[in-house]
Amino acid sequence: MEVILLEKVKNLGNVGERVNVRPGYGRNYLIPFKKAVPATPENIERFEKERAELERKAQAQLDEAMRRKEQLAELTVTLTSKAGDEGKLFGSVGVRDIAEAVTAAGVPLAKNEVSLPEGPIRSVGEYEVVVHLHPDVEGTVKINVIPE
Repeated sequence: MEVILLEKVKNLGNVGERVNVRPGYGRNYLIPFKKAVPATPENIERFEKERAELERKAQAQLDEAMRRKEQLAELTVTLTSKAGDEGKLFGSVGVRDIAEAVTAAGVPLAKNEVSLPEGPIRSVGEYEVVVHLHPDVEGTVKINVIPE
């Protein structure tokens, strides 16, 4: 299935590229989430007319992600949680907790932008959490988990 990308998709291509993808990926992910349109002659013609607008929008998203990355680099967020004597939490600190704390600190962050590859945080301490702000932009935020 050939599609035209409407935004940059990691490991696939940039705005405006015509790429071949598996039918299920295009039909179930790219097209419903408005990341791409089928490469029909009508869509190709319409895309060429709207190319400048889409590229401007993509550049604005990249600039916004870079601005947020700079803000996150300066930020240290403190989270409190109930913990035992050895510093082990009675629960965990997950992506939702981190996203809400960073947003409350003044930098908007969605939970799907936070990456915890080793799972939720389960002990007291300082952590650097990777956040994916844009396909080209990754940043880190410092999290300090302290006991209540």
